Amino acid sequence: MKLALPSRLTVWLAGPQVPAAGPVRLTQRRVYVLPSRGGLLLGLTLLLMLMGCINYNLGLGYVLTFLLAGVALVGMLHTFRNLAQLEVLPGRAEPVFAGETAVFPVLLRNPTRLARFSVAVAVADPTGLGAAARARTDWRDLPAGETVGAEVRLDATQRGGLPLPRLCVFTTFPLGLFHVWSNVYLDMSCLVYPRAETGDVPLPPAAPGDAQGGDRTRGQEDFAGLRRYQPGDSPKHVAWKALARGQDVVTKQFTGTGAGDLWLAWSHLPADMRVEARLSRLTRWVLDAAQAHLPFGLEIPGVRLAVSAGHGHEEACLSALALFRER
Repeated sequence: MKLALPSRLTVWLAGPQVPAAGPVRLTQRRVYVLPSRGGLLLGLTLLLMLMGCINYNLGLGYVLTFLLAGVALVGMLHTFRNLAQLEVLPGRAEPVFAGETAVFPVLLRNPTRLARFSVAVAVADPTGLGAAARARTDWRDLPAGETVGAEVRLDATQRGGLPLPRLCVFTTFPLGLFHVWSNVYLDMSCLVYPRAETGDVPLPPAAPGDAQGGDRTRGQEDFAGLRRYQPGDSPKHVAWKALARGQDVVTKQFTGTGAGDLWLAWSHLPADMRVEARLSRLTRWVLDAAQAHLPFGLEIPGVRLAVSAGHGHEEACLSALALFRER
């Protein structure tokens, strides 16, 4: 029982254990109040003042003590009202690469006629007691009847899905004597792509294609874009004008039906290369091929994406690499 009671108290204060997909209204039962450090210091001071008034029978001292206590109680009511009845809505997090910072947009809606000030959003403390991570706290003022966006930033250290942890929405406005907070659990996640390999990583050679097919492959007919220069490229295809302007050495790409399809395949990588290193190199190839406007396909264990081009195809390939699981 000694261990069960604190655990139940922590779960109760932390709020719902299932993430919410829709708006979360901060009702009175979800909002908690505790005195801040300044509030505790004021309470201790008032206690000492009351003891002095009782000891020396100071009438004006009683007036001052209870006046300050009344101001503190009114301040607690205003602090509570500054947070209650707000609505928290999830936004859409844009994908990032491993090593970058994931940004989770969170919307704060004020449906009342009362303006709210200094409302903060941060990742909640794991204890669930309302203490927030102050390093990346986002403070916002909410006019009456309006919706304001806030941002929660997390370090994306690993590829895959990065879920948004439990949030703490809190305020200390107007006097800073009380800390009013509510823990919110939103159903949000950010897709983290593998970290792209750095350095000069040439694209693999194109595989022989079907001359009867209608796929757009590398040939000698129509100009398709530019890519990095690779050893062995014909000098006729080097973009000399771009080089004269001080840019990097790049090679012109053409489309046709006679050369073959560009496949970014797992089998093109060395056998002794580890899984994460393979995904990192495939990510670099996808980015380079997309930047050069080259149609390409992706083939990894369990996933095969046909040859295509465009931003949607690039995102589909990067998503497949991010969500890859070794079998």
